[in-house]
Amino acid sequence: MTMSEADAANELMRLARQIAHHDRLYHAHDAPEISDAEYDALVRRNAELEAAFPHLIRADSPSRKVGHEVAASPLSKVTHEVRMMSLDNAFSDEEVEEFVARVRRFLALPSDADVVMTAEDKIDGLSCSLRYENGRLVRAATRGDGQVGEDVTANVAHIADIPQVLRGEAPAVFEIRGEVYMAKADFAALNAAQEEKGEKLFANPRNAAAGSLRQKDASVTASRPLRFLAHGWGAASAVPGETQFDVMQQIAAWGVPVSPLLVRCGSVEAMVAHFRAIGAQRPGLPYDIDGVVYKVDRLDWQERLGFVAKAPRWGLARKFPAERAETVIEAIDIQVGRTGKLTPVGRLRPVLVGGVTVTNVTLHNRDEIGRLGLRVGDRIVLQRAGDVIPQVVDNLTREEPREAYAFPDHCPECHSEAVAEEGEVDVRCTGGLICPAQRVERLRHFVSRGALDIEGLGEKTIVEFFGLGWLESPADIFRLHQRRSDIVGREGWKDKSVDNLLAAIEAKRSPDAARLLFGLGIRHVGAVTARDLLKRFTTLPALRDVAQRAKAEDAEAAAELLGIEGVGPVVVEALGDFFHEPHNVAVWEDLLNEVSPPDYIVETKASAVAGKTVVFTGKLETMSRDEAKAQAEALGARAAGSVSAKTDLVVAGPGAGSKLKQAAALGIEVIDEVAWAEIVKAAG
Repeated sequence: MTMSEADAANELMRLARQIAHHDRLYHAHDAPEISDAEYDALVRRNAELEAAFPHLIRADSPSRKVGHEVAASPLSKVTHEVRMMSLDNAFSDEEVEEFVARVRRFLALPSDADVVMTAEDKIDGLSCSLRYENGRLVRAATRGDGQVGEDVTANVAHIADIPQVLRGEAPAVFEIRGEVYMAKADFAALNAAQEEKGEKLFANPRNAAAGSLRQKDASVTASRPLRFLAHGWGAASAVPGETQFDVMQQIAAWGVPVSPLLVRCGSVEAMVAHFRAIGAQRPGLPYDIDGVVYKVDRLDWQERLGFVAKAPRWGLARKFPAERAETVIEAIDIQVGRTGKLTPVGRLRPVLVGGVTVTNVTLHNRDEIGRLGLRVGDRIVLQRAGDVIPQVVDNLTREEPREAYAFPDHCPECHSEAVAEEGEVDVRCTGGLICPAQRVERLRHFVSRGALDIEGLGEKTIVEFFGLGWLESPADIFRLHQRRSDIVGREGWKDKSVDNLLAAIEAKRSPDAARLLFGLGIRHVGAVTARDLLKRFTTLPALRDVAQRAKAEDAEAAAELLGIEGVGPVVVEALGDFFHEPHNVAVWEDLLNEVSPPDYIVETKASAVAGKTVVFTGKLETMSRDEAKAQAEALGARAAGSVSAKTDLVVAGPGAGSKLKQAAALGIEVIDEVAWAEIVKAAG
C-alpha cells in the first residue's frame, strides 16, 4: 500500500468517525444513511489499512466493536451471557479460498485436508437472541453492541415463527440466535398502508423490521408481519450435536425456522458454487439477503479457532458485489486535512446507486486524477464498494478534447506553497500551524474520541471558538473557563451547557498519557504507537528526553526507541523532528502547564505470563503457531518472533534450533508444549 503512515492514521481516524456515525444510525436508530454495500466497503477499507499499518490501530477502531451501544430507549437493557459477534467479510472467490487456507494453517492441518463448511444465505434483518430455559422462552434481546442489547421479550411473543415452547426435549439453557426480518411482500403492503394513512414510509425491509421489533408498545409489533430465521446459538448448558449443521437441524426440529438454503460444502469449489446458486435465486427469494455465510462445520475446530476482535476465525460472510452507475463530475474541490494533505473531491451530478444518492467522490490525490485523466465535465463510472466509497472506476470521456485539470500548487486555505515530499504522491500545505485548516483539524483531533475525548467540544464549537481567537493551541482548551462570561449568551450557549462543557474539560486535567501523546498529532505516531511508547517510557518527559537525544544522534537513545515493537526509523525521526522544533516544544510545554497526565501503567491479566515476552520455537504438535500466539496474547503476554535479553520464556517443540541455543546462552526459562498448556489451563 503506497501511502504514508500519517495519511493512514488520518484516514483511519476519519473512518472510525464515519463508521461510528453509521453504526449509531443503523443499530440505535434504525435509520441508515448509506447502503450495506457502502458500509461494508468503509469497514473493508479500515481493515486493509489496519493490516498494512498494524501499529496505527486505534483504541476506537471499528474492528474492535460489534454493532453499537444501546441508545437511550424505553426498552430495558440485557447483558448477553455470550457475546454476539459479527463476521468478517469477503468479496471474491480468492478471499474464500484464503479463508479456508487460513483455517488449515491455524489448525496445523495438511494443505489437502478436508475442511467441511456450512453455507447459507445471509438475511438482511435485525439480530436477535432467544433464551430458552427447559425449552420455554424466557427472554429475547437485540444484539446492541454485542455485550448489551435491548429486552424485546414481550415483542417477539407476537412473531409466529418464534415458539414460546420448543418441541421435544431441550437443554436446561439454550440461546437460539438469528435474524428478525420482514418479507418483501409484507414490506410492500406495510408501506402501502403507511402511505394511505399519510405516515412516514420505511426505507427498506430491514429498517421496517428493526423499527417494528424495538417498540415500547408490543401491540405495534403485533400489528407488523415479522418473521425469524435462526443461524446459530449462544449460551448453552449442552450443545445437541458435534457439528454446526447437526445443531441447526436440531434447532429446526424444535420448531424454530432455519434457512432452507443451508448446506454442507466439502470444498472451496462447492462453497463458491453455492454462493453463485444463491445469488441466482436472490431476486426470487421472499426476503432480502446481502450475501452467503460460511462456518466451519466441526464444533471442536470452532472452539480451537476462537475469535479475533469482534469476529470468529471460523466464520466468513461472502458479500454480493456492489452496483455501478454513471454520472458527471461537475466540479473538483480541494480539502485540506489535519496533516496538510490536499485531497481532491469530485462534486457529482446526483446519481442513485443501489438505493443511495451519491453526490461526492474522493479523487485521492494528484496522481490518481492523472491516472484516470479526470477533468470537470467528464462522464465517469462509480462503484460503491472496494477500496474507497464511492470510487471512480472508469472515465468514459477521457479522449474528449478538454483542458486537463491543474492541481493547485498553493494551499486554498492559507495560500502557502503546496508540495509533495520526495517519494510521496500526496501534495501537502507547508503552512503548518499558520494554516487555519490544519489548526482546526489538529484541535478536532486533540479532542476526538481516540485522543482526549472531550464531550461537548465538537467540530462546530471548535470552528466557532477558533474564529473568535479563543482557541489557538490545545492548551487554550483548558483556559476556556476564563471566557465563561463571553461564551454564555452566544447562540446555543446557556449557563448549563457552558458549565457542562467546562466540567468536561476539567475532567481531562489528568488525561491518559498515551491519549495525550496521540492527540498532539505527531506524524506517524498513531494511537497504538503512542501506547507502545508510553509502555516503555512511562512518562511524557522521559519520552521527550530520549527522542531529543536520538535526534542529536545519540545511538543508545535511538536503539532504545527502535527496540520497541512497531517503532521504526520513520517514527524515531518524526519524534525527533517534533521535539526539535521550538514552536512544537512551546506548544508542548504550554499544554503540560495545564494538564498533569499520570504515569502510564498497563494492567495485565492475572496469569503466570502476564506482562512477559514469550517466544515459540520448534514444531508445535497440538496447535499452530498462530493459535499459540493468540493464546499468549489472551493471557496478557507479548508473543515475540525472536529470542533476546528481553525474552522471559521460550516454549520449545521438537526441532527447536538456534532459538533454543540462544535461550540457553541467555539463561532464559524454557518449557515444552505440555507445560505451556498447563499455564493456559491454570489461567482459566
